Amino acid sequence: MSEPLDTLWYTRCPVPTGLGIAFQRGWLEAGFAEQNTQLKSLRESDDRSVRESHFDHTLQNSVRHGGNIPAIWARSVGRETRVIGLSWADEIQLILTLPESGIKTVRDLKGRKFGLPKRENVQIDFTRAQALRGLENALKLEGLEVSDVELVDFTIDATFSDEPAKRVAGTQLFAGRNSGNRNTELVALLRGEADAIFLKGAHAALVANQFGLHTVIDTGSHPEPLIRANNGTPRTLTVDANLLDRHFDSAVRVVEQVLRAEDWAHQHPDETRLFLARETNSSEFYISAAYGENAHLRLHTDFAEQSVLALQDFSDFLLRWQFIPARVDVRAWIDHRPLERALKSLDTNPQAKAA
Repeated sequence: MSEPLDTLWYTRCPVPTGLGIAFQRGWLEAGFAEQNTQLKSLRESDDRSVRESHFDHTLQNSVRHGGNIPAIWARSVGRETRVIGLSWADEIQLILTLPESGIKTVRDLKGRKFGLPKRENVQIDFTRAQALRGLENALKLEGLEVSDVELVDFTIDATFSDEPAKRVAGTQLFAGRNSGNRNTELVALLRGEADAIFLKGAHAALVANQFGLHTVIDTGSHPEPLIRANNGTPRTLTVDANLLDRHFDSAVRVVEQVLRAEDWAHQHPDETRLFLARETNSSEFYISAAYGENAHLRLHTDFAEQSVLALQDFSDFLLRWQFIPARVDVRAWIDHRPLERALKSLDTNPQAKAA
């Protein structure tokens, strides 16, 4: 039996997600107002321990849609969470150099300095992990290994949740002094202290254009899904076990609003690009550059076999590089029930889906 829920904590990464669009459209809040449930944003909380739950999933009755590394880490250390959906929206994943570096192809990276971010005071350094993944996958395509390049660390003495996010005109901004969003590796590249770096998404498209950087490879555009698999591919929609066990109807309602938002996005490309620009604190131009002209069609939450296999492969990568302490069995982590119930509900009530 599903119990009434007083408060649902929600959080999403500044990337394209159905949850983000559902929030911007007002559907998430309206959907839960019907059952007298208050919605609260984790990342806008004044309590640092609450904000940190975006990364360590400690807060009960919370939902998170975004990059999979923090979710995998939380599961690996024993958090009682469940994956209730996977979304795969391909994005650019760039290895970048200065034009004068002499590095034109992946093979040219051999023996050169690769700049990596290193955050000293975080539980899980997802920016470092995703950069290593992009580098390893690129080198693999040419029969090279990470040991064939020189890794150079560039330290950031800040956590990801030192300061609360601020909401400005519908956009969550993480621009505080200690927000953890600084690209020390980019600064190092521009200063000549590193020969190549990894960046992804709309930010990568902006930086590459702004500084006239050379793209060595875009692993996010490779035809092989496991080469594209990284922190954002696939993204995880996760909840804590308490929400499923005691407030199952609320978990279903979350998925319903995500699916509803994605269905709306498929039919509204221009408006979707605007919403995604707000989510990523970017522009519609860089949304198209990073996620494609069909970015609106890439929002789709399900349990496609490609996504499940890629998430397992990436989780095993994190274990191999010691970013997580124990292996995560992805199939055992997944709970299909909320998605199945949501799909059935929307099929029997098409007006709710189209509204």
